[in-house]
Amino acid sequence: MSKLWQARFFTTVNQLRDLPDTTVPEIAFAGRSNAGKSTAINILCNQKGLAFASKTPGRTQHINYFSIGGAHIAQHRKDATIVEEIECLLVDLPGYGYAEVSGSAKLHWQRLLGDYVQRREQLAALILIMDSRRPFTDLDIQMLEWFAPTGKPIHCILTKVDKLNRNESVNVLRQTKAKLDSYVDEDGVGFPFTVQLFSALKRIGIEEANDKIVELAGIGVEAAAAQVALIEMEDDVEPKSAADDGADAGGTDTQKDIGSDKT
Repeated sequence: MSKLWQARFFTTVNQLRDLPDTTVPEIAFAGRSNAGKSTAINILCNQKGLAFASKTPGRTQHINYFSIGGAHIAQHRKDATIVEEIECLLVDLPGYGYAEVSGSAKLHWQRLLGDYVQRREQLAALILIMDSRRPFTDLDIQMLEWFAPTGKPIHCILTKVDKLNRNESVNVLRQTKAKLDSYVDEDGVGFPFTVQLFSALKRIGIEEANDKIVELAGIGVEAAAAQVALIEMEDDVEPKSAADDGADAGGTDTQKDIGSDKT
């Protein structure tokens, strides 16, 4: 079971001043309206209605937060979230590519998105959702250029690859990687940008995306380290022979206890 399956709604904000006062890493999801961002979040978290998809693209204007950890049952409303036990926050940013909204609303969204991705210290990585049939719109590029100077990772998820044939999928993946590799800092060093194919309908790339997000968030690291340590410890324990068992029989009570410990 993926750590992301623990996701549950945490809070929603419409102004930067209302962002949660937490210190855990945040993984933000950004993308053009209708690129499949909400669908991707829901399937990665194994929940149908976690991320809200407006019937009118571009109408969702808030930043929505979902917590990982701090609750025993993700979907149980009565199971209160223990803020101190939250391991990371998934952040669903407003879709861009706007619907029929006022110019002032568009300006507000631009400022909100730009300021958040450029200034939020807790933001550990950006998940950029792009339609595989139409990647790198002007607004996708703007998001990349906002975020790139931070030096933090971007993982691009190319959605709806079920609409492409095999050759088209291979080509768009290659072209996207080449485009991402073209971004370099002032010293000519590339940024930590990665890309993958994804289809919610055909369940392509779900495990890959889950693993990548968990890695970027740094969650589950302690558990993984503990498992490795346990395996190494078991490898170091030599199997006992019958002669050893006989020798233990004459030992002290303490020695007998140690010899019988199977943990």
